[in-house]
Amino acid sequence: MRERQKLLLIDDDDIQLSIAEYMLMGDYDVTTANSGEKALELLSNGFNPSLILLDILMPVMDGWETYHKIKYMDSFHNVPILFLTALDEAREAKYAQEIGAVDYITKPFNKKELLERVAVVIKKTAGESTSP
Repeated sequence: MRERQKLLLIDDDDIQLSIAEYMLMGDYDVTTANSGEKALELLSNGFNPSLILLDILMPVMDGWETYHKIKYMDSFHNVPILFLTALDEAREAKYAQEIGAVDYITKPFNKKELLERVAVVIKKTAGESTSP
């Protein structure tokens, strides 16, 4: 039996965090953090996700800053990050692509779309890690 992929879901909105966690938990092991700071603490303490889903609009440390801090950590610069955000502007999605995010999903999202897009990223990164 294959090991379930670990996801880290970061969002300051507890309702959005719970909705996304519920949608994903049937297929993945989901760990949540309600701030960039808590996410960085989890990662620093050894949590190693296959994919990070990150909100942009958060107080104190927004998603952009969180993204850059995660990518600066040696152990995590290759972990794919998917933005999951209410920001529905072309320039934000373009910037996410420019800095290396693997996808950009706007809220509200539906379960089918979320699962499909997460599965594409997981499959792609799993394929990259097993190829010669």
